[in-house]
Amino acid sequence: MTEPISVWKPELLGVDGRVLPVITAPSNVLSTAAPQVDPADPETIQLAADLVATMRVSPGCVGLAAPQIGVGAQVFVVDVSQHPKTATSHGMFALCNARVVEASRWRPGREGCMSVPDLTGDVRRASRLAVEAVLPGSGEEVRLVTDAFEARALQHEIDHCAGKLFLDRVAGAHAVHQRKVYL
Repeated sequence: MTEPISVWKPELLGVDGRVLPVITAPSNVLSTAAPQVDPADPETIQLAADLVATMRVSPGCVGLAAPQIGVGAQVFVVDVSQHPKTATSHGMFALCNARVVEASRWRPGREGCMSVPDLTGDVRRASRLAVEAVLPGSGEEVRLVTDAFEARALQHEIDHCAGKLFLDRVAGAHAVHQRKVYL
């Protein structure tokens, strides 16, 4: 397996992404494990392009999974490159059928989610991570090794594909907070 491409550009595959509405809890698609996909299927490629387009117009968004736009599929995109907490960044990438193969250095951290717009929560996640997945379009198998904030974002999106929200990972009600709005 190789490192993934640093930037996944759907336009290189001749696909224009559509900006789609983000689904919010308690929608059933957010609590249902999504099936694996064929990364070479044109529908999968279009889905990845739609995720990129939707993420690009969503301020502060660092990741978006197919269930968040109402599609039960194991596809997501991540780009933490502009976030101030980023230590390691592989740029914009899309992954299909991702699974965690190594996780260590567990640490708590605050998370938010476009599908849970009014809340944030303290979630314990691995800060060192290895993920295996396939790239949409080429179907190339990749192994992504990362840490810190990018590792947190990957786990968050993999959880979406498994039908879990960050609220399913908090230690209890004391770890859930009203989202602060800055004017």
